[in-house]
Amino acid sequence: MDFELVAIALGDIAWISLAFSFGLLARLIGLPPLVGFLVTGFMLNVMGATSGEMLQKLADLGITLLLFTVGLKLNFKVLIRPHVWSVTALHVVIVTSLFSLMIYLLALLGLPLFSALDINSSLMLAFALSFSSTVFVVKSLEEKGEMKSLHGRIAIGILVMQDLLAVIFLAVSSGALPSLWALLLLLLIPMRPLFHYVLQRTGHGELLILYGLVLAMGGAALFEWGGVKDDLGALVMGVVISTHSKATEMAKSMLGLKDIFLVGFFLSIGMSSELSLEALLIGALLVPFIFAKSALFYVLMTHFKLRARTSLLSTLNLTNYSEFGLIVVAVCFSNGWLEAEWLAVMAIALSLSLVVSAPLNNIDNRIYSRYRGFWMRFQCGERLVDDRLLDTGGAKIAIFGMGRIGCGAYKKMHELYGETVVGVDFDAEKIKMHNEVGRKVVHGDPSDADFWDKLEHHHQIELVMLALPNLDANLDALEQLREVDFSGRIAAIARYPDEEIRLRQLGATAVFNIYTEAGAGFAEHVSEMKPI
Repeated sequence: MDFELVAIALGDIAWISLAFSFGLLARLIGLPPLVGFLVTGFMLNVMGATSGEMLQKLADLGITLLLFTVGLKLNFKVLIRPHVWSVTALHVVIVTSLFSLMIYLLALLGLPLFSALDINSSLMLAFALSFSSTVFVVKSLEEKGEMKSLHGRIAIGILVMQDLLAVIFLAVSSGALPSLWALLLLLLIPMRPLFHYVLQRTGHGELLILYGLVLAMGGAALFEWGGVKDDLGALVMGVVISTHSKATEMAKSMLGLKDIFLVGFFLSIGMSSELSLEALLIGALLVPFIFAKSALFYVLMTHFKLRARTSLLSTLNLTNYSEFGLIVVAVCFSNGWLEAEWLAVMAIALSLSLVVSAPLNNIDNRIYSRYRGFWMRFQCGERLVDDRLLDTGGAKIAIFGMGRIGCGAYKKMHELYGETVVGVDFDAEKIKMHNEVGRKVVHGDPSDADFWDKLEHHHQIELVMLALPNLDANLDALEQLREVDFSGRIAAIARYPDEEIRLRQLGATAVFNIYTEAGAGFAEHVSEMKPI
């Protein structure tokens, strides 16, 4: 890679300032920054700027790192479940078929832009429109602390399956047969213990990020040398180390770096697109069709015996178009299968779909609670593992959120009150770990409108302690407790004074600032020590 070109690109204060300004503006109005980056690309295009080699290198590196992080998150235990792979496969096939038919009919009518499309290009365009945004969904779930929730894991699993299909398309689209040297790439499998050993020795700082760069770029270079699409190499290297315990940490460490380089991709799309009135109108007209995608997702998920709420929350996360769709369209353009204006159409459709999707995801629990009767009509009668009646074993104290704070609270309350304490969490792996060491922890999500219905009706809970990962999760839980007229005491954690005020306003009888309480606890612990 030519680092001089990267240095020049980063030194261009004009596009950096514009990207920051529009990205910040998007964030301030509740939209993902990538919407602002796409707008920046269009603005630079209008100003006469063109996407040069240096910006293209940044874009290529962003895509490489994106695919590498996708590989890091591959969890085959999730992917092999029917409600993930079957839903994904059926959804892609049905959406691609219906959308391509609709696009081809518009082409036969001779409408602008559509008139140049044949059945093959219609299929490829429809295929690109079938994806949902990995970047947006991951960001949304992380901000709400729902990455490990059931609906979060299902949404991520579906996205990974979609991304794999996109990578296969990218590999096939090159049209070049792998060389015989590509067989040597199979040696990466027996070399996995070596990669894992090095990963274990990298620590938790800058070496971890640098090692991730080496693996992503090295894998891409190896596959390109073997005559295989380089993007596939980055994905494979991510998969190779995805089973290591530090793979998740590496993915989180590289998240910001990947996002920075992806800015180059979004800018290059806007700058290389031929923005026209037709492209703007067609992009806007494609937005309502995300609800057709959503309806199909919801029907398929409930058909595969997922609960109505789980299906709805997963569906709302997937109600958008994808940056991978942009990548597919960009490849089609570079191969001469689609005109450049379709890049602008796809970028506009993606941006506007995120404008629609962001507010929906902010009120997803309210959407379910308010129209619960309607959503429940689609739910299958057979109860699932996550939908069984919860037995709290006569517990009087329930601690929601069994992370570090919740776990500490559980230990102390168990010392004081014994078996009358129960923990509640939505992370299945965390629950298993707690149960293995003898703690009584059950699966549940207090922000779920169905949670108290799933709980046995004769529960004896008198005190609820909210130790959930962020303020929004605690506020949602308080709202549900108010809905069911919970008469017991409610304690919650906060990080800032304004959070304490909001929690008390929604009904918390006691609020503890974790920073203040940690300092007080530390001082109390030291004061109890015997003098030396």
